[in-house]
Amino acid sequence: MHIQSILKRSAQGFILLSALALLSVSVMAFSNPQSVMDLVGVKLTNTDAFSSIRGVYGGVGLTIFITLIYLMLRDAQKGLLFLSLLWGFYALSRTLTIFAEGALGAFGRQWLLIESIFCLISLILLWANRQVNFTSILHPHATR
Repeated sequence: MHIQSILKRSAQGFILLSALALLSVSVMAFSNPQSVMDLVGVKLTNTDAFSSIRGVYGGVGLTIFITLIYLMLRDAQKGLLFLSLLWGFYALSRTLTIFAEGALGAFGRQWLLIESIFCLISLILLWANRQVNFTSILHPHATR
């Protein structure tokens, strides 16, 4: 199998994994918004709070899922770029929280690690795919 093909499939697999992870939270938010907030120990107390969680974690999450599936099928490079931004900004947000409000709890620390690793995976796959694509243009038989 060509390196180019392996890297493309790896990129698509990672995009799919990320999309399914986001979909799971989206489905949870649509069906039971309180279950999403239970992960961080927050009680929803009114219908506006419930609708906001459904909208942000449910609606926006589903939009991101659909976008990722489209990018996985049509342009994995753009999908990786999108994921590097998404996971990177999630990690940055948690890091800013450490400086602004103090140490994260177990949930926040776990997700800071996961989001940082996912950002790094996105960047590595993005870089590797670009390198192989560039090399294949210059030397068509070099990626075999």
